[in-house]
Amino acid sequence: MFLNTCVLQSSAVRRCAQSGALRLLLQPRRYQAQGRQAGFQLVEILIVMAIIGILAVITVPLYSQYRENSKNATAMSDISSIALSIDRFYIANGRYPNSLAEAGLGSMPDPWGHPYKYLRIDGGGLMAKGKLRKDKSLVPVNSDYDLYSMGQDGKTNQTFTAKASQDDIVRANNGRFVGLVTDY
Repeated sequence: MFLNTCVLQSSAVRRCAQSGALRLLLQPRRYQAQGRQAGFQLVEILIVMAIIGILAVITVPLYSQYRENSKNATAMSDISSIALSIDRFYIANGRYPNSLAEAGLGSMPDPWGHPYKYLRIDGGGLMAKGKLRKDKSLVPVNSDYDLYSMGQDGKTNQTFTAKASQDDIVRANNGRFVGLVTDY
């Protein structure tokens, strides 16, 4: 009744403000059961958990794809660097190295922990001819040397159309292409 009197009588508003009754009017009400503390209801918690679950379903695949793209870019960069070192070896020695170890690059793993694969073609003899990487028309993709990463699965095949080769990062066209087999 005191609150209603304060609202209705404008001259008494100053007295209500001084007494604190106006402050009680302007504060939001908190409903509490008698003897219980206010908290979150089960429905509110379930809604928050559903929102977090939806966000996780959206972001986890995006993050995984981002990490895979990052590893692919690292492998492409590594292959370009290794190719430069091999070309320097060729300039200094007049021939391509027989292995990455001979060029001083033997212990360098790809982003997935597998060793980079190297096959000398130019001057490699007949042994190398049967192991050449080939495109979808079964034409060798390089004439000097093959250099590639076996990708995430660690498996590969000589032909680019094989399922095991689809995630490989390759150097092709004698260095004019470095990238995923699927992009070649």
